Amino acid sequence: AVVSTQSTGHPDISKDVHYEVELGVVIGKTLSKVPASEVMSHVAGYAIAIDVTCRDIQEQCKAERIPWTMAKCLDTFCPIGPLVSPDKIDVANTEITLKQNGVLRQHGNTADMIFPVPTLLEYVAAHITLLPGDVLLTGTPEGVGPLARGDVLEVAVPGITQATFYVK
Repeated sequence: AVVSTQSTGHPDISKDVHYEVELGVVIGKTLSKVPASEVMSHVAGYAIAIDVTCRDIQEQCKAERIPWTMAKCLDTFCPIGPLVSPDKIDVANTEITLKQNGVLRQHGNTADMIFPVPTLLEYVAAHITLLPGDVLLTGTPEGVGPLARGDVLEVAVPGITQATFYVK
């Protein structure tokens, strides 16, 4: 297992910041309008990641019917763990976990995802060209919750990779 120590921020513009652990798919070669049966050959690997969201800003944007980009795209809002070779992860059956200050908050398996990874990649690449180095987050299991300054988040694909992030 590889351990990464990075930090993610807790912005002053929000009072309700949440974590979501997700498996990230890292693109290895340009992917555009490719059928699900062929998309996996475009994958360079995988990484465990945290999708950080300002829920209060997201709700305000939804109420105003405007894009909620600001709720998810602030600096440090998508910390990503180390790249894992595609042969190390079975995207159809992989556990992902998140511990907050040592307490297990999220535990899920890609087998429980609404859409399999190849379907997600096919759909996105039908509308948006994905380039080498792009990362597509695949969704989060139940257990999403609030962050606070000083929190330590440990995310993992147990037995394969892990990363530790500090909330500042």
